[in-house]
Amino acid sequence: MTANRNAFHDGRGRLFVISGPSGAGKTTVVREICRGPGVWFSVSATTREPRPGERDGVDYFFLDEAEFKRRVEAGLFLEHAVVHGNLYGTPRDEVERRLEAGEHVVLDIDVQGGLQVREKCPGAVMIFLVPPGRRELERRLRGRGTEDPEALRRRLEDADWEIGFSDRYRYLVVNETVEEAVADIRAIMRAESLTMPEGGIERPWRNTRPKS
Repeated sequence: MTANRNAFHDGRGRLFVISGPSGAGKTTVVREICRGPGVWFSVSATTREPRPGERDGVDYFFLDEAEFKRRVEAGLFLEHAVVHGNLYGTPRDEVERRLEAGEHVVLDIDVQGGLQVREKCPGAVMIFLVPPGRRELERRLRGRGTEDPEALRRRLEDADWEIGFSDRYRYLVVNETVEEAVADIRAIMRAESLTMPEGGIERPWRNTRPKS
């Protein structure tokens, strides 16, 4: 996937929102999608503790609660939400800069944040990623080994709640394998980059008559 090169568009990139329940495989799929040129992964900020191997500024911007709330008050987030007891948010300025530069921007965010972006950015492309079923979701969550039984129960309840908002999303991608999910989302991104510009093609082609 390359940057937005369609000569009849305004050169601005597209904003893609990928949401889904915890354990759907969003992080793995999104990281693979963003390996190509012209596609930028928006790193979220969070107040949760880093997991083993996570790096500040690469996986997340890890902030304390006071600093996170200061940035909320300053309007520095495109969206923010409480997820599993922690604060998450999307830094606004870099997203806007990348879009203006013609890059496609991918947000890996929960449903609460996704719906905020949908409201603020009507042109955002909304993609909902799910595993093949609830049993598979539970298997994946157990396999991570990061949740005790109570935390696992809450995550499954949250998944049921999030799926209730799936009709607010334009596309549904079932993550049976990472390779298939990545291919499906890249196809969506390609198709969205070829949509007709609002108002059609501008002059000199628009409304011109062929010579007789």
